[in-house]
Parts: sequence; C-alpha cells; structure tokens
Amino acid sequence: MTNNLQKISPIIGVSPNIIKTKELINHVADTGLNIIICGESGVGKEVVAQNLYQKSPRKGKPFIKINCAALPEGLLESELFGFEQGAFTGAERRRRGKFELAHGGVLLLDEIGDMSMSLQAKLLHVLQSGEFSRLGSEKELKTDTWILAATNHELEQDIKNEKFREDLYFRLNIIKIFISPLRERPEDIPLLIDHFLKKYSPRFKNTQVKPDYSLIEKLKKYHWPGNVRELQNVLKRILVMGNWEEIVDELTHSSYATNNLTTTETSSKEPSIVSDILNSAGASPPDLESFSLKEIKRKTLDKVEKEAISYVLGRTDWNRSKAAKILKISYKTLLYKISDLNIERPPKF
Repeated sequence: MTNNLQKISPIIGVSPNIIKTKELINHVADTGLNIIICGESGVGKEVVAQNLYQKSPRKGKPFIKINCAALPEGLLESELFGFEQGAFTGAERRRRGKFELAHGGVLLLDEIGDMSMSLQAKLLHVLQSGEFSRLGSEKELKTDTWILAATNHELEQDIKNEKFREDLYFRLNIIKIFISPLRERPEDIPLLIDHFLKKYSPRFKNTQVKPDYSLIEKLKKYHWPGNVRELQNVLKRILVMGNWEEIVDELTHSSYATNNLTTTETSSKEPSIVSDILNSAGASPPDLESFSLKEIKRKTLDKVEKEAISYVLGRTDWNRSKAAKILKISYKTLLYKISDLNIERPPKF
C-alpha cells in the first residue's frame, strides 16, 4: 500500500491513556526515532502512526504500510526489499520494495511480531546500516526511512520464547506508545460514537440516527473485544439498519450471555466462586474468617483461564499449536496450563 495520506483520522478520546498518547505524539513526531505502537487488535495503532506522520517533518512524503502477518516469509521479503528481473520464478521485471518507496518518508511495519526470525535479522541489518539490496542483486541501496512498528504481541514475552530478536526489539523500541483497549476507557465511547456517526452518515444517507442516553450507557458497559474497529462496524450497521435499540440489545445481550451468569443462574445452577472457596476451607456454615482475597483472586483467574482455554481447544478440535497461537501464549505454556488446570479432552462419540 503506497499513499501520501490526504486526510488523517483524528485520535478521539478524553481518557488518560488517549491524552497521554496525544501528548507523546506531539513530543516525538519530529525526532525521527524508531517507535513501537502496542495494543490489542482494533485499538487504532495505524491511526496513531498516521498522526505521527502528519505532525512530522516528513509530512507530504510517502507513507507506506505493510502487514507483516498477511504475507508468507518469501513474499514479505520481496515486498520489503524489492527484486530484480529473474530473481525467482515469476519475477518478470524489476520491482521496487517498500523501503525504496518509503525513502524520505515513513514505513509502518504492521504486526511486526508475526515476522519470521530470519527476516527479522535482515530488517535489523537495514536499521543498523541504512542499506539493503533487492533480491537477486548485490548492489547496496541507501534508504532514509522513518520506521514505525505496530504489534498486538507482548514482544518481551516473545523474546523469552525465542520468537523475537532482542537486538531488533531494542533497535525498534526507542519510543513505545501503548493504546489501551476500549473496555478500559469507556469515557471515550460517546465521543467515538459522535465521530463515526458524522463520518459515515453521509455515506449511508442516514442523518436521523441518534442514540439516547440509556443506549450509550449500555455500549459503555460492553467489553468490546474488537475495540474501536468493532464499535465502528456496529455503528455502520446501525446506520444501514436504522434500529439502535435492537442492535445494541443484541450486542450487549450476546456479550452478557457469553461472559456472565445472572444472580439467579449462579445461585440455582452452580455455587459461586466465593462459595467454592469457603466450602474448600471447611467452613460449614461458612464464616467471614474463611475469606482470603488472594485465594479468591487466584481461583477466579484459574476458572476464567480454564474456560477460555477449553473453549479455544474445542473450537480448534484440540489442535494445541493453533490454540496456543490464538491465545497468544507459547506451546509449552499451553501444555503446562492444560495439566495444571486439569483440562481434559472430551470423548468423541
């Protein structure tokens, strides 16, 4: 994707995290230092990168984005560095890579945590020397490119698991910007709703859709696993369908049914976590002396982890490698948790 951005999406919000992010962008945009932008999928990492570009001296120069998770290793390498005619089967003509295209501007390496270790080594060489070669060529080319990297990985953990190079991490991580998930900044939701309605209402020819206070409050309490991107898509759907209440109720009811038990269900179908702990402590009838907040927290986390891991294993037909990738933990960690939490594979009939 090659573009000189004409219109940059603003960073919307009044939460402490967003205010800090805006301040940091203003502070570092003119430095040219490598930056890692971290956060869950959908929080707006690319928007942060665009705003860094917009406030930098490189504004008006190329802004190039490449998704490191979307391409296999060989294709990603050729996309980054380009290739000469005949460099490999199908290379019918010379092609410039993203480093050449981004010369003088910005290169956003999106989802850099998914880049292979061998390609990480080649990227490190470019960052250290400012030089690279097209595939099939020995000629060294110079590049003056401001590198921004984005990831939803915990790269420090990936380093421990030998999935990310420590030297590359320190080369990239001169400045780190972390974007909190939307569920941790509900005060931003009304502003985001207003922004997206203004942005998309003309496209969908709907200027009559307005939320009332109770619906906004429901959306503020929703956990938003897809973050700002999910909110954006929900609002597009509302603009097309024109039924706030039905769509919001469907969204929040589905979330509640999936992630919670009502008080009636908890008391009538299974004991609560607190009751479990009191009973395990041998208190009959239970008394307050049996309470231990630390133990309650541990057992709560164990229960949530067990349910989450069991769910993902079931959806992947117990493909543990695939499950570990989805859960963003190492394969060894997953095996340990399966054993420690006594997760058993259900029998097949």
